[in-house]
Amino acid sequence: MYDVSTRKRALALVAQGRSLNSVSKELGVSRFAIRSWQVRIEPLRRTGRPRPRCQESPEPPEAPEAYAYFLGLYLGDGCISTHRREVYFMRIVLDNAWPGVIDECEAAMRSVRPDNSVCRVKKQGCVAVTGSSKHWPCLFPQHGPGKKHERRIVLEPWQQAIVDAHPWKFVRGLIHSDGCRITNWTEKTVDGERKRYEYPRYFFTNVSDDIRLLYTATLDKLGIEWTQSARNGNAFNISVAKKASVALMDTHVGPKY
Repeated sequence: MYDVSTRKRALALVAQGRSLNSVSKELGVSRFAIRSWQVRIEPLRRTGRPRPRCQESPEPPEAPEAYAYFLGLYLGDGCISTHRREVYFMRIVLDNAWPGVIDECEAAMRSVRPDNSVCRVKKQGCVAVTGSSKHWPCLFPQHGPGKKHERRIVLEPWQQAIVDAHPWKFVRGLIHSDGCRITNWTEKTVDGERKRYEYPRYFFTNVSDDIRLLYTATLDKLGIEWTQSARNGNAFNISVAKKASVALMDTHVGPKY
């Protein structure tokens, strides 16, 4: 958590006409945090109140839209590890090439865990958006020992209900973690002349059969046409290339940014 002096310094620099991006780089503070301080500079007090999933009668987590997006990120690039005294770290590791995705990830983590601290840990070529909480395992019961593709990944009924209510947020999180939008090209001979054609397509690549199935099942419910393709003999790639389906993906997901 940043102290009040850091918050005041950041706001003073912004008041001088500096951009959020330049202040963020100078102080090592996220743009999302600076924007939130413009609304409220005082740190939020931690209430220690019971979390929805830990109550005697469990309830869905707060901010279900943010949770659906964050679930997609976690299944792709996230991990939960034990720290101490039953405190867990959630880390989502994202490429530095996509600052907008990093901002969106941090905003979603803060929405899902508003009472806990969230920070960014800079690594070579990437950033680990990190949050600590006692409640990560109950919010993400897919947590377990070993790699995700080496164990079953099945959504709990309450998680599936959130995905069903916010399917595009879930798809967006999966694409922002293990997917991409690219421009493919091909050549065709038309009237004896060789012509080059370019077209966009989405790829999602994950070695877990279960996670790919969650992705394709959601695409099916959204009416998105997809195909599965192999790389090095392994069918880990899900492609969306049909024009109408790509248009829908562009509307709700779009390129990484």
